[in-house]
Amino acid sequence: MTKLGRQGSEHRFEVVVERDVMVAMRDGTRLATDIYRPALEGAPAPGRFPVLIERTPYDKATPRFVVHSRFFAEHGYVVLIQDVRGRGGSEGDWYPFAREAPDGYDTIEWAAAEPWCTGKVGTMGTSYMGAVQSAAATLNPPHLAAMFVTEGPSNYYACSMRHNGALEQRFLIYAFHMAVTSPEARANPALRQALLEARLNLGQWLRRLPLKRGASPLRLLPTYEQWVIDLQTRAAYDEYWRQRGYAIDQYYAEHADVPTVYFGAWYDSYARATVENFAALSRLKRSPQRLVMGPWTHGVRADEDFAGEASFGPAALEHYNGMRLRWFDQWLKGLDTGVADQPAVRIFVMGGGSGRKLYDVLGLSGRIDHGGRWRLESQWPPAGVRETPWYLHRGGALAPRTPEEDGGASTFRYDPRDPVPTVGGCISVGFEFMPPGGFDQRARFPLAAGESLPLAARPDVMVFVSEPLAESLEVTGSPLVKLWVSSSARDTDFTAKLIDLYPPSADYPDGYALNLTDSIIRMRFRNSWTDPQPMTPGEIYEVSIPFYPISNLFARGHRIRLDISSSNFPRFDVNPNTGGALGEPGAMVVADNTVHHAAAHPSHIVLPVMTR
Repeated sequence: MTKLGRQGSEHRFEVVVERDVMVAMRDGTRLATDIYRPALEGAPAPGRFPVLIERTPYDKATPRFVVHSRFFAEHGYVVLIQDVRGRGGSEGDWYPFAREAPDGYDTIEWAAAEPWCTGKVGTMGTSYMGAVQSAAATLNPPHLAAMFVTEGPSNYYACSMRHNGALEQRFLIYAFHMAVTSPEARANPALRQALLEARLNLGQWLRRLPLKRGASPLRLLPTYEQWVIDLQTRAAYDEYWRQRGYAIDQYYAEHADVPTVYFGAWYDSYARATVENFAALSRLKRSPQRLVMGPWTHGVRADEDFAGEASFGPAALEHYNGMRLRWFDQWLKGLDTGVADQPAVRIFVMGGGSGRKLYDVLGLSGRIDHGGRWRLESQWPPAGVRETPWYLHRGGALAPRTPEEDGGASTFRYDPRDPVPTVGGCISVGFEFMPPGGFDQRARFPLAAGESLPLAARPDVMVFVSEPLAESLEVTGSPLVKLWVSSSARDTDFTAKLIDLYPPSADYPDGYALNLTDSIIRMRFRNSWTDPQPMTPGEIYEVSIPFYPISNLFARGHRIRLDISSSNFPRFDVNPNTGGALGEPGAMVVADNTVHHAAAHPSHIVLPVMTR
């Protein structure tokens, strides 16, 4: 192996760009591709180079793609940025994720056969661009040699488009955003104006959900509208959700065995998927697999030291392109950059900060100093984690002791017409309505209908809170809530949210309730994703609600808080409680929902507590 210190290849080249090369797919559809090549004195450099491919629905000519394409070309890579089918300058119709597996395979193999390629191809990209990498990898392209998957999916039904049976409405918002930049809209000013107006009125559309076929401006783009209708109405896990572009985890055995980094963030909508992909493929494959989880939100925020209103300090910052360069140099160029010798897992443990309010240089943007630090681990979940139950008790207590025989139950009324507003969390689209990250749990955002009080004050939010911690407690892993519940309805939802509750301070006299992770269960899917079953009103059911993963240090004096409710809007769609068809306009009914917490029904949260 060639030695080059521990930094990676040098900036040696100029760059020349060939734009809109039309690359033919197996069905004859041609995809527009910009090719960035290393150059010397204004001409393509002689010889062969490894290739990096990024495939996007977001217009390959935008600055964010141009900047890092030039960066890698300057360091000796041919970089292909390609508009996916039906987007940008590419031919065909866009139906998100559906054709990305074969189109990605064909693009990789086309590039490998070009005279400027060494035959080694790497893939990179975030979110949609992460999804298309994994989709193509399920077909195991012969010349795929390395991947850097940032914030990509594992199974869109389980956690991303749908979530334990509920619909993540960010993708409905996404459809409106994407419609404005569609090739059809760019070619027709009147159409673009209509779609722009729809996007400006998104708040009203969210209040009119579910969308009716033919009744929104998305009808002007039939494949976009069809996608939205499919997401709303295909509530059970069927063949639609098993296609390669949607269910990477169904094809792990066929997935390419190549060195891969799974790069994610605790407040990202793909946090669960990122750790699932790493955990599964590191067991199944022989090539090096790596996991990096930082304290950021969606969209490669590694150059930011905060998420929402939570600040983590300068230790949270990362040089993202430098990290990617070292990875590809190691596996595509054979340079010793040190990445092969590093532990498999690198996580940022949030928490441990001063809890003071911090301001920027202008005295604005006050954030809480939550703090944190990086740590290396050999596996996920880390060694030394002990699954520890904390039980719900009468009166709102949360404690490691089991509940009393007569511990009773807590009942609240869930009205789908007045859902609990979303305040932060793992979100990737719709920031104008639900900013992502950590926030004090007070209603404040546009769809909160004028509310500004703490969510804990709502009668439909049940709060269970521990005593102040005598010693700091680190929770690292994927918490699990186990509830015994009943309802007056034939179907309803139960939501859960884990919170780091700060004590009162000079900066925060009322304390600070920092959300860490949340989840939901749609009761008709309590036993099966493929065979939904109605509830019998009044009958008690045991359900499990898996949280997204976290790593957080609950500092001494803080409290652990668990909020239970039945809605989190607009993050999730509201359950109408009727037990009827989902995703179609219809009646709504109020439900009386109960969480049981006596000895016979010991509702609790299982916290993965670090013991070393």
